[in-house]
Amino acid sequence: MKSGISWRIGTIAFVLFTAIMFFVPNLATISWWPTKDKIRYGLDIQGGLYLVMGVDVPSVLRESTDRLAETLVSIAKEKNIDVMASRLKTPSDSLEIQVKLTRPEEEQAVRDLLTKSYGPNLLTQGSGQEFTTRYSDPYLTDLKKRTIEQSIETIRNRIDEFGVSEPSIAAQGDNRILIQLPGIQDAAKAKDLINRTARLEFHLVDNTQAAGSVATIVSEAEKSGGFQLRGMKYSEYIKKLNEAVKGKIPEGTVILFEKNQSAINLEAGKVPYLLKSDVPIAGESLKDAYVGINHEDNSPYVSLSFNSSGAAKFAQLTGDNVGRNLAIVLDNVVYSAPNIRSKIAGGNAQITLGGGRNYQAQMDEAKGISMALRAGALPAALEQLEERTVGPTMGLDSIAKGKKASAIGAILVILFMLFYYKGAGLLADIALLINVFLILSVLTALDATLTLPGIAGIALTIGMAVDANVIIFERIREELRHGASYRTAIELGYDRAFWAIFDANICSAITSLILMHYGTGPVRGFAVTLVTGIFTSMFTAVFVTRTLIDLLIDRIGLKKLSV
Repeated sequence: MKSGISWRIGTIAFVLFTAIMFFVPNLATISWWPTKDKIRYGLDIQGGLYLVMGVDVPSVLRESTDRLAETLVSIAKEKNIDVMASRLKTPSDSLEIQVKLTRPEEEQAVRDLLTKSYGPNLLTQGSGQEFTTRYSDPYLTDLKKRTIEQSIETIRNRIDEFGVSEPSIAAQGDNRILIQLPGIQDAAKAKDLINRTARLEFHLVDNTQAAGSVATIVSEAEKSGGFQLRGMKYSEYIKKLNEAVKGKIPEGTVILFEKNQSAINLEAGKVPYLLKSDVPIAGESLKDAYVGINHEDNSPYVSLSFNSSGAAKFAQLTGDNVGRNLAIVLDNVVYSAPNIRSKIAGGNAQITLGGGRNYQAQMDEAKGISMALRAGALPAALEQLEERTVGPTMGLDSIAKGKKASAIGAILVILFMLFYYKGAGLLADIALLINVFLILSVLTALDATLTLPGIAGIALTIGMAVDANVIIFERIREELRHGASYRTAIELGYDRAFWAIFDANICSAITSLILMHYGTGPVRGFAVTLVTGIFTSMFTAVFVTRTLIDLLIDRIGLKKLSV
């Protein structure tokens, strides 16, 4: 390997130069330096946001049962069977559907239809003109599990859009989600994005009462109840208002509000709408949401597109209600209520934003809406049960202990290599120091997050980093015992040890990559550090040490290096 030493020295110099370029921001802030990023620390080191969210699974089960009743009526109608079906209202959390037949002789046809459509997922009790049906327990158990899993995935998507590194999001029990966001800078914004249900719904407008009379009903309810939107959460206000107006508005309707275009916020100008409470199509049918620009007045809007089933529902909804107004509702706020002029096929719709603000304010709102919808509509409402802002004090102590452990480990390894392999051990120690430096530089370049398990990974890498050199040096000793010259022993030692080193490291790397892909939080942090250390140790142990030995022997003229 006398040939090629120049390019190897050049390669090492280039790698070290690049590493220095990325590592320097960790030591000092230099305005003209080409890189600015520093190593990120995890929640266990630098602190961050710790949240426990409760998932309203019972509401999902009730909504699913309500949709089942609507679907049952719909599929029976297609077979010319007249059926009435609705969820039992007593008790309020009932998951049973009461089925009433107009013609008793069609009972068997309805049962056959249920069996054909739902199979073992439905359990039917009773007989005659009235009977009950409900989802089976295994189906409900699976629905609960899917609700939690979908909520976790949706929150993860939102956090990814928010740009938090190495979040930890996991189920806690059967109705809670634990969220850890390390180093979060804007906790309020993160909580708003997580808590925001982003529930997109379409409601038909009830025009049986004039807008003025609805506003009067709202005003009287506020006055008699002694409450108003100012000083209350909008969701609490809506709930309290609709409880107060029961009996004053038609059954099966609800009052929601649109923000007046000239108002700064909803409190300053809310426009009431009387809407049908049923939701024929909602956000789970959404395929995509993005910001578009109206070329007529250069105003931003949110463009929506539905999946195949959602497009069919939307086409049927608009086709059956030509001439009526359809309200587009996001988080119980009416964004627009256009008149349906004709059936809308293709599954596309738009959310127009209120005016009265500058272009940037409207664009920010449009981006926020589209991001929340694109990240996914939560299948269930979330309730914040616990919040903790973790301070960095404990993390600083952990860093100090981690540094101490790593330093002790490194010193012991360095002394062992010097004592056992002498001159060659000194080169291995130099390579070890370069290896640790490269790990930190790569973590900085990748914008990875360093956690306590990550520090443990570095400490482990320090111990593993000299394994390759031990194998190489032992092979060199073996060749020397067999009578090979020093130059030949070095050639054979490196060549014959390479594949053993490569096989061992590639197996560890594969395991680490699997942990990176499937692991979350601390597990992923450990895997990232470990796989980085594997590749850098391969480079330093095989490439750097051999180049140093060749440089000492071929260029400097050292006749023998003690091994």
